[in-house]
Amino acid sequence: MTLDFYAPPTPPVAYQAAADRCSKQSGGEYRIHLIKLPAQADGQRQQMVRRLAAEDASMDILGMDITWEAEFAEAGWIEPWPADLAAKVKKGTLQSAIDTGMWEGKLYAAPYVTNVQLLWYRKDLVKEPPKTWDEMITMAEKLAEQGKPHYVEIQGAQYEGAVVWFNTLVHSAGGSILTEDSSAAALGDPALKALQIMKRLADSPASDPSLSNAIEEDTRLAMEAGRAAFELNWPYVWPAMQADQPKVNGKNLAKVFAWAPYPAVHPGEPVHVTTGGLDLAVSHFSQHKRLAFKAAACIRSYQNQKQSAIKGGLAPTLKDLYINPPPKFKKLYPFYQVIYDELQHSVNRPKTPAYQSVSIVVSHLVSPPREINPPETLAAMREQIGDALNSKGLIP
Repeated sequence: MTLDFYAPPTPPVAYQAAADRCSKQSGGEYRIHLIKLPAQADGQRQQMVRRLAAEDASMDILGMDITWEAEFAEAGWIEPWPADLAAKVKKGTLQSAIDTGMWEGKLYAAPYVTNVQLLWYRKDLVKEPPKTWDEMITMAEKLAEQGKPHYVEIQGAQYEGAVVWFNTLVHSAGGSILTEDSSAAALGDPALKALQIMKRLADSPASDPSLSNAIEEDTRLAMEAGRAAFELNWPYVWPAMQADQPKVNGKNLAKVFAWAPYPAVHPGEPVHVTTGGLDLAVSHFSQHKRLAFKAAACIRSYQNQKQSAIKGGLAPTLKDLYINPPPKFKKLYPFYQVIYDELQHSVNRPKTPAYQSVSIVVSHLVSPPREINPPETLAAMREQIGDALNSKGLIP
């Protein structure tokens, strides 16, 4: 029996290795066929939505971005996990990860990979990593004055990456994009502060000229090319840097590549980094639901999560890997403690079936960052989010 598993294309070694290991362990009961989705989350969702809307029976296991669960569950496209399996999934799993897969009190998607962004920096340029955004931008500006690599690399293109940036800043400033029940825009002064930070970076010498087009890979490659001093990105950049071993002016950048907690908005206040990751759901239209749930449970096993972290830089969702890390995990995933610490205060993006509409509104208003006018952008965002939640108006 072949089960189709839809997953992101990167890092391929992690998802393919899990599929192969579970296929072998099943003893011939099933074989997992990995189907690679487009590189960006927006493209991944588009492909899944088209297939699910057409009731495609070939879809079995869905590797879902953690923002889609409410929409897909409300549409009847994914099955809630059976109670016995859901209990096993919840046992020993980080609560922040479990929350991503819940909708209306039921577990619709089991956490496989979680994620938070870290601050990555060059320790040959920066003696001590900055604690706040203002401090980081000021450091970068001083490096620019000295003619040294200085860019602050972050995702500013008009897509989900810019929403992650904005969401982290808003929560770290003490607010949220939506109200607690997701019925209206919250925003307020924290959102204004977030927009001011984004605008300051965009107008600063610290900003890469390609900021408005930058996605995760662009920021990673800019750091490897030696143009940046700081990078806000997911942990996969570490194994990529160690594998690529880039050299600039005779210097091996992998040797000076370091990590630190994500910078705060206000000095001394907690940082609430946006949770990322991948959850596993079973399609309502699968003809092999029982086996699909069984295979999905195997994919997110301890061994597979450990290997996904070591080989692919993907943060595990199982607490034990952080509390009792195996020696190889500690060696090849050395920033695990910073990730675990950030996950204790991380936040999800708004939980609503209308999330995609909200995301489109936010991404179109904050990108390009240089065109942000904080008060005007905030007013437009409040109005357009209200329309999106009420299915009114045109999505930009």
